[in-house]
Amino acid sequence: MAMDREERRLARVEDAYGVISVYEVEDYRFLEFGDAIEQSCTFTADPSWLEYDYTRAMLVGALCHPHPESALFLGLGAGTLTQACLKFLPLEDVEAIELRADVPRLAMEYLGLDDDPRLYVRIGDALELLPTAEKADLIFVDLYTDYGPGVGHLAWGFLEKCQQQLNPGGWLVINQWAADDGRPLGAALLRGLYHRHYWELPVKEGNVILLVPADLEQSLDQDAVGDRAAALATRLGYSLEYLIKAIRPAS
Repeated sequence: MAMDREERRLARVEDAYGVISVYEVEDYRFLEFGDAIEQSCTFTADPSWLEYDYTRAMLVGALCHPHPESALFLGLGAGTLTQACLKFLPLEDVEAIELRADVPRLAMEYLGLDDDPRLYVRIGDALELLPTAEKADLIFVDLYTDYGPGVGHLAWGFLEKCQQQLNPGGWLVINQWAADDGRPLGAALLRGLYHRHYWELPVKEGNVILLVPADLEQSLDQDAVGDRAAALATRLGYSLEYLIKAIRPAS
C-alpha cells in the first residue's frame, strides 16, 4: 500500500517459488509474495468485499453473463473474487487452479476463504492443468508472481485454450498488465488472437481487464451489465457504474 501502515505479520512460508506472507493492518489482511509485493487484500469483516478496482472490474466481467452456473479461476490468491462470485452469482460449480499449495491453505486460515461445497481447488500450473478442467461459463485469468504477470498472460496457445474452454455464451475475464500507453500488455498478440473482438476495462491500479466472449457472434450488452450491477449494488455495498462506463472496444 502507498500509505504508511503499522503491520503485523501473521504468517510466512517459503516454497520452491519464494516467500509467501500474510500481514494484518487494522481491518485488512494482505497476501504478499516475495519482497512485499501485494497480491490480495481482504477486509476481515467481509472476505467477499472487493477493495480494489481491478477485482471489481473482474466482477463486472462476470456480469457479462446473464446467468452463469460454472466458473474457473486460474490463480486463486486470497480468494476474495472467488468468494464474491460465489456470494453474488448463481454459481453451482466453481474450480480454482492455484500454483502454490500454501496459498489456499493460508487463504483459509487467515484470509477468510470459506470451505464452500461448490468450490474445488486444484494445485498445479494452470498452463498444464487447463485442458483437464471442466468447461465453464466464466473463466478468470489472474496469474501473477512477485515479478509481475505470469507467462500465461502472453502465451498465445494458453490464451486460445482459455477461450476454447468456455461454454457457449461464456466470458473470459483476464487481469492484464497495462503498458505505458495504457493499452494491455501484448495488445498486438491479443488483437490477432481474438480478432479484435473483445472489450477493455482500464482500472486505476494500472491494469486493464479484458472481457473476451466465447465466439465472434457474441457481443457485450453494456446496458444489461449495468442493470445486473444496479440490482446487486445494495448487497455489494458499492456501485459498479463508474467501471461499466469505462468499458471500451479493443484498442
